[in-house]
Amino acid sequence: MMANERRILFAGDPHGDFAPLIDAVKSHHPEAVVMLGDYDLEKPLQHYLRPIAGLTEIWWIAGNHEFECYNRHRFLFDSAFADNGLHLKVKEIAGLRIAGLSGIFLGRVWYPPRQPKWRSKKHYLSRQPANIRRAGLSLKYQSAIWHDELERLKRLNADILVTHEAPRSHRHGFIAIDELAVALGVRQVFHGHLHEHYSAPIKHGIMVHGVGDRMVVDLNGDVL
Repeated sequence: MMANERRILFAGDPHGDFAPLIDAVKSHHPEAVVMLGDYDLEKPLQHYLRPIAGLTEIWWIAGNHEFECYNRHRFLFDSAFADNGLHLKVKEIAGLRIAGLSGIFLGRVWYPPRQPKWRSKKHYLSRQPANIRRAGLSLKYQSAIWHDELERLKRLNADILVTHEAPRSHRHGFIAIDELAVALGVRQVFHGHLHEHYSAPIKHGIMVHGVGDRMVVDLNGDVL
């Protein structure tokens, strides 16, 4: 019988290597897995996850690498798992409400604790030349965490928050992620991006689990 803490697994940045996640799913039979970004896809995501596609639910957020070139972007956002993105959403997964925040903080958009340079994507585009407005946001700007979107996410409620960026539990983390976690009322945060495995509390007793690259952890933050 599946251990309760292993009903959801969290996968750190695969960087093209999905073998640890596939092995963990086959060994522990979770109800769902949540991937934390930076996939470095050279083919559509379903190509890599075919061995586990029928064995568990597969959910994801995007990191920054998904916005480095057009192919990496489309191999995720146009993949068979396109509808399973968690960015700016709360979904009930294996009995827990999970909120997701993709992307990173960019100085040209918003780098907390500084004030945002642009209030929203609409605000940014309204100040650009006509050719940029017609083309829309570049991939670089699409990778950014935007202030207004994070504020809207705060209005929801969840049990777990998954992010690419880290809260202040990590030396390179951001207070804005702490504040989001508190507003959502979560008990745990799982993040990737910084390639370090650790567990540490932030305000209100929220436990943060950093998940290392190519690493898979359970609901306790323990490595499998």
